[in-house]
Amino acid sequence: MQMERRVLVAVFLSFLVLYGYQTFILPPPPPPQPQAETSASAPGTATATGTAQESPAIPPSPQATPAADAVATDEPEAATVVIGEDAEREIVVETATVDGRLSNRGARILHWRLKAYRDDLDQPVDLVPSDLPPGSATPFALQVDDPAITERLNTALYRVIGDRAGRVDAQTGEASVLFEFEDASGLRARKEFRFDPRNYLIAFSATVENGGVRLNPSVLWGAGLEDSGAQSGGGSFFTGNYVQPPQGIYHLDGSVERLTAGDLQEQPIHNGPFRFVGIDDHYFIAAALNTGQTRIEFQPTPLAGPDDTQRVFVSQAFTFPDAPDNVQFFYGPKQLDLLRSVDTELVRAINFGIFGWLAVPLLGALQWIYGFAGNYGWSIVLLTLCINLTISPLRHKSVVSMRKMQAVQPQMKAIQDRYAGLKKTDPARQKMNTEIMALYKEKGVNPASGCLPMLLQFPVLLAFYSMLGQSIELRGADFGFWIHDLSQPDPYYIIPVLMAGTMFWQTKITPSTADPAQQKIMMLMPLMFTFFFLQAPSGLVVYWFVSNLWAIGQQYFTLWMIGPVIMATVRPPAERRLKNAGAGKTPGAGKRS
Repeated sequence: MQMERRVLVAVFLSFLVLYGYQTFILPPPPPPQPQAETSASAPGTATATGTAQESPAIPPSPQATPAADAVATDEPEAATVVIGEDAEREIVVETATVDGRLSNRGARILHWRLKAYRDDLDQPVDLVPSDLPPGSATPFALQVDDPAITERLNTALYRVIGDRAGRVDAQTGEASVLFEFEDASGLRARKEFRFDPRNYLIAFSATVENGGVRLNPSVLWGAGLEDSGAQSGGGSFFTGNYVQPPQGIYHLDGSVERLTAGDLQEQPIHNGPFRFVGIDDHYFIAAALNTGQTRIEFQPTPLAGPDDTQRVFVSQAFTFPDAPDNVQFFYGPKQLDLLRSVDTELVRAINFGIFGWLAVPLLGALQWIYGFAGNYGWSIVLLTLCINLTISPLRHKSVVSMRKMQAVQPQMKAIQDRYAGLKKTDPARQKMNTEIMALYKEKGVNPASGCLPMLLQFPVLLAFYSMLGQSIELRGADFGFWIHDLSQPDPYYIIPVLMAGTMFWQTKITPSTADPAQQKIMMLMPLMFTFFFLQAPSGLVVYWFVSNLWAIGQQYFTLWMIGPVIMATVRPPAERRLKNAGAGKTPGAGKRS
C-alpha cells in the first residue's frame, strides 16, 4: 500500500512540474509574420520568407497521365518555359489511309481515323476511344520514374516543327513532325514522328534529359482499341455473333500469344525480344515491331460507354532497352496483304485458328476473284463453284457407292438376321463381319467412300467460317439485295431458310441404307443447321447454300447416268434349306428296293 501511494504522489508531482514549466517558464510563441502575396502560392514555389515548400508527388498509373484541365490551382507553378508554345493546338496529319490529330500538349495522338473503314454511325473508325475520362493517356505519352517529370512531359506545350499551318501532308510520300520542349529547370524533351503514306506505320523517337542526365522514358498508349462498328459472326456455331474484345498480343520465339483481360490481371508484365507486341481487337492492332529486348506492361481498363454499357479496353506501356529511336509502330487494320507487306509474321495477328493453313489460301483466292468480280458476295459464289467443281469427282463416287450399298442392302440384312440371336460379345459374331466384308468385296462396295466428300467439305466449311469472321476484307462488304455486310448475319434470315430448304431437298434425294428411324433423324439435320446458321456470317451461309444447289444438281445428273437401283433378291431361309437338302441327295436315294 505504501508503494502504491508513492507512485500516485510521484505521478501527481510530475504533472504539476510539467504544467508549471509550460505556464511560467516556456516563452510564448512569436506573433505570425506578414507574408507576401506569393506566400499563398502552391507547394513548391518560393515564399516571402525565402523557404520552399514541396508537395509529395503521386506517380501516375501506366494508363493515365494528367491532362491540362485536370491541373488544380494549388499545384506548383512550372519552371519558366525556354522552348515551347503559348497556346494549345491540334496538328492534322493526313496520309493516304489515315486522318490523324496530334496535340502540342504532351505531343500525343488525340485521334487516329481510318479512311477506309466506317463505324456504326457511318463515320471513319477512330482507334482512339472518344469517351476517355479526363487525365487519360493517349498514344505516345511518356512516363519516367519521377511522377512530377512525367506530369510535366505530358502537359507541357511543345514547339512544333515540320507542320505547315497546323497540317502535315503524308498522302504521297513520307512526312515527319518534330515536337520540342525545354524549361529553365533543365528538363528537355524531343519527340519525332515519321508517317508512312499507306502502310499505317509510325516511326517514333523520343529523348528526355533532366539536368543534363538522359532518361529512358516508357511509351504509354492508353486505353484501346476502339471499333464501335465491329460486328462479326466469327465465334462458333453455338455462340453466334461474336466480336473479339481488346486483348494483349505478342510474337515471341516463333509463337503468338493472345492475352485476355483475365490473363492480364494475373500477369500484366512480359519481357522478351518481341517480333511484334501490342494490343488488338477483332479487326485492328496497335503494336511495336521488332523491338529487341522489351518490357511490356498491359492493364485492363474498364470504361463506361455512352449507353452505360461497361467496356473493357487494354492499356499498354512499352519500356525499351534505350530511349526509343526510330521504333516502328503499326497502328491500323489486320488486313492480310497489308500485314504481309509490313512483316510476314505480322499476318499471324489475324486469329484464323487451327484452320489458318486453309483460310489464308482461301482468302487469297477470294481476293483474286474479287479483282475481277468487284463484289465480295459474287466472289464467294464463284469461289464456291470452283471448290465444288474440284470435289465433284469425289461426290460422284460417293453417290455411286451409296447406290451400290442400297443394292446389297437385302443381302447384308439377311446376314445380320442370321446372327441376330447372338450377343455382341459372342466370338461367333466375328463371322458375321467376315461375311459382310466378303459381300462388299464381291460387289465392289466401299462404305467409307460415301462419307468422304462430306469429311473433305468440313475443313473447307470451317476455314470459310474462320475466314469470313476474321477477315477485315469482308467487314462491311456489300453483296447487294438485302445483305449489306457479309461479315454479319442475314438481317431477315432469308439465306438461312433457303439453305435449310436445299439441305432438306438434298437429304431427301440422297441414297441411304439407314433404317427408317435413322432416316427420320437425318431429316431433322436441316432444322439443326438452320439454327446454327441463323447467327453465322451471311457470306458463310451463301457459301453453304450455293454448295447445296451444286450438290443437288450433280446428284440428279449422277443418278440419271447410273440408272435406277437394282436391288439384289434374297431367297427365304426355307427355300435355301430345301435347295441345300436337295443338293446333298444322290439320284435314287430314298427308294425302297
